[in-house]
Amino acid sequence: MHKDFEEDPADAAARVLEANWTGRHTVPATGLYPHQWSWDSAFVAIGARHRAPARARAELVALLEAQWPDGRVPQIVYDIGRDDDYAPGAGFWGAATSGLVQPPVHAWAAWLVHCADPAGSAREGFLARVYPRLARWHEYLHGRRAGGVGLPVTKHPWETGTDNSPLWDAALERVPPRARTPVRRPDLQHAGTGERPGSRDYRRYYRLAETYRDAGCADDVAIGFALVCPLFSTVLAVSEVALARMAESLPDGGCGLPLPDDGGDGRAGAHEASAARLIAALDEHLWDEELGLYVALDDTTGEQVRRATVNGLVPLLLAGLPGAGNHPPGGRTERLLATLAGPGFLGGGPYLPSTSRDDPAFDPALYWRGPAWFNMSWLLLRAVRALGRDDLAARLRAHFDVAAPQGFPEYTDPDTGAGRGTRQFSWTAALTLDVLLTNEQAVVPAP
Repeated sequence: MHKDFEEDPADAAARVLEANWTGRHTVPATGLYPHQWSWDSAFVAIGARHRAPARARAELVALLEAQWPDGRVPQIVYDIGRDDDYAPGAGFWGAATSGLVQPPVHAWAAWLVHCADPAGSAREGFLARVYPRLARWHEYLHGRRAGGVGLPVTKHPWETGTDNSPLWDAALERVPPRARTPVRRPDLQHAGTGERPGSRDYRRYYRLAETYRDAGCADDVAIGFALVCPLFSTVLAVSEVALARMAESLPDGGCGLPLPDDGGDGRAGAHEASAARLIAALDEHLWDEELGLYVALDDTTGEQVRRATVNGLVPLLLAGLPGAGNHPPGGRTERLLATLAGPGFLGGGPYLPSTSRDDPAFDPALYWRGPAWFNMSWLLLRAVRALGRDDLAARLRAHFDVAAPQGFPEYTDPDTGAGRGTRQFSWTAALTLDVLLTNEQAVVPAP
């Protein structure tokens, strides 16, 4: 039995966050991930808001201060003193940050952080400080990253957050498994080779990153990978609604930014309209009736990537999103719930796998090919709670019961709950803290 299990789980989770705090931000794990990661910090802030709301605000402010002039929020903000501990590092990019991005959970996180301590948020001017940066981040995704169907395109598997998912296999096959940069694998010091992507995949990852970097991280240059991800698009829609709530709460309706031409509804109305457009495009282009979930779309070929993964279940969040209307349409909510409860996912074992057990690539140990991830359980838990599905909520909530006993692992075996990857992982601790301490039922709380 892990020693954390002897503590109160919330106290143990808070202790992990304290240990991983650098004084400015929280690292995902002190060994394997020694820098600041983008969507990790958003999840950390969501958990930290319960016991340390000022630190949760500081977490997001630190990340957003690294925003690029074009609006992108970088995937990694490097601690230059530890550049040898993770690859590729700042030397690869020739900059203090990666040129890639990650799923845009940030505005949603910022709104939850504000709602946890509105008085402290007001004293610090938190919303006024982060809202303009978050709005520019979304403008970048809607503009420079817009794909052919109007949904944001990811330029690298690392941008999807689900790096090794089968969703990216076909597109990666087009990328030569050769890179000029020597491929270092410090990750293998913290997890077994059977749990991490293979060397051939890593050579392709490096080749893609080199090509993007050498093009000046320009998004109008074809580099061989351009995928629309249902998870990425869904959290952008949720975050647009969160931005609308922020704009409604600010005295000037949006920090003095120019109002868009949206028929007079102001910036809040513009954000809600953006969410509606994303939702409509998801429904039109990413739904797969046979699989009973949403799939990815290859923006290069225009073809759907028909693989059943947890990414395709995350749009359940939109069914409980204020203002989303009848989404998903045509009974798709019930179909998604049935898929979630079915044999490929929760019906086949106790914990939510990242890839369907029915997919030929399913592997309960291999990174994003089957293991259960706590952030995916958290996203789906928020979704089913908002829909009043207490039965499914209890199933997803049970995943967090193994977090402390297993030492807050990066992910777990979907059948046994045994920890995999690195331990003392920040978003596992943060989201466990949130599950233990939150009473929220709505996806995005009202202002």
